[in-house]
Amino acid sequence: KTRVQMGEHGGITQHLSAYRVDSGDKHVVFIDTPGHKAFTEMRARGANITDVAVLVVAADDGVMPQTQEAIQHAQAANISIVVAINKIDKANANVMRTKQQLAEIGLSPPDWGGSTEMVEVSALTDLGIDDLLELLTLETEILELRANPDKEGIGTVLDARATQGLGNVATVLIQEGTLRPGDHVICGSAQGKVRMLQTTTGIPLEAAGPSTPVELTGLDELPEAGDRLYALSDVSKIKAIAEDRKRQRRALDRARRRQHITLEGLSEFLAKSKIKEVNLIVKADVKGSLEVLRKQLTDLSTEEVGIRIIGEGIGAITESDVLLADASNAVVIGFGVAANDRARRQAEESNVEIRTYQVIYQIIEEMKLSLEGLLDPELYEEAQATVEVQEVFTSSRLGKIAGCIVRSGVFRREDPVRLAREGKIIYEGKLDSLKRFKDDTKEVKEGFECGCRIAGYSDIKVGDSIESYKILKKARTLDQSK
Repeated sequence: KTRVQMGEHGGITQHLSAYRVDSGDKHVVFIDTPGHKAFTEMRARGANITDVAVLVVAADDGVMPQTQEAIQHAQAANISIVVAINKIDKANANVMRTKQQLAEIGLSPPDWGGSTEMVEVSALTDLGIDDLLELLTLETEILELRANPDKEGIGTVLDARATQGLGNVATVLIQEGTLRPGDHVICGSAQGKVRMLQTTTGIPLEAAGPSTPVELTGLDELPEAGDRLYALSDVSKIKAIAEDRKRQRRALDRARRRQHITLEGLSEFLAKSKIKEVNLIVKADVKGSLEVLRKQLTDLSTEEVGIRIIGEGIGAITESDVLLADASNAVVIGFGVAANDRARRQAEESNVEIRTYQVIYQIIEEMKLSLEGLLDPELYEEAQATVEVQEVFTSSRLGKIAGCIVRSGVFRREDPVRLAREGKIIYEGKLDSLKRFKDDTKEVKEGFECGCRIAGYSDIKVGDSIESYKILKKARTLDQSK
């Protein structure tokens, strides 16, 4: 009923979201992580902050590579796994095949002798959803999950975004204690006083206890996805910690920017300087998406071509982004955001390209194609003709002329040639002339005789073989350059 996918572009979930589902007098909080292969970090973060992993496997598609990756994340986080076999309402659903595939990767239901609970559901028709909620309730009772609400709130930042009306908005899962409006909090290097506290569906809250996903405002900057949030009564301590973290982050940023060349690393630097790079400025709607984009784009780089992110941020593409792109010959990429009017006008004046996307894999594919366009093509030879020298004529004006017969292919004047003797190549060059009888010609076909002269070489003997070929180019892929 949350209809997460309805609010996303491209028919896939692309953001990490959280919501609460009430089931009788109990409730379950879901951290919904994207299934697309690009969102590995989000799935890992989701696994690390949950108690039970609900592995959603489509009955029509079966086990995908991301399914196995999600299992690894859950196992690494040491949390229980429950499987929801979804889309059982579809005509091509095959539950048995899906269970067999899961069993092959170590997840078997109890009736097959395993220990992984599996529920057949349809998100479209609600079939089996109540069974899933009941199973999760039983699972958490077995795990004896407990939290103390009578302490200052502690949670984890799921995501963060910048808005015009509310300022910095952080989505946080409260895991211990209770958070209230007016509390002073710190998360990462961000700090502030909670001004607004509401559910992820926009309902105001007076307090948020353990296992409550909330949105809050009042932070002085955007926290990073995954940062821990702490509510503390000592405001001076919060400010001191935040300032120290900001100072450490600035030092790290400076160190990354100022990488001086040493004599030991000179050869490595010179080798790297040959890399063809695409400069990008990346803007995204939320911190989590920016994190995904940063990793996915930089992972495209190879030893020959690469992507260099020279600027990044959350929110709309601004005039300053365009000015930076103009100064550094960069392209501005926006995911889930647009450019404001001043930025567009500046981009037109500066001839800076702005590209905006709503589906993350479209960015990755386009950047991949751009990098592949920078790769030097693969050069390969294609044999054109084999020619046998049958006579050698000497001309006082022209020097030695080879009287030949074309044994295979088409012998063309424009093609480079190799002269071979007794199976060994003794000269490579090009033709100076090609004749049929006394007339110049551009080509001689198989079975016909001709006369030719090799430019700059005259040591030709009867029985020598002349091979002609072409140098062709083939576009390469990023996989071939790694």
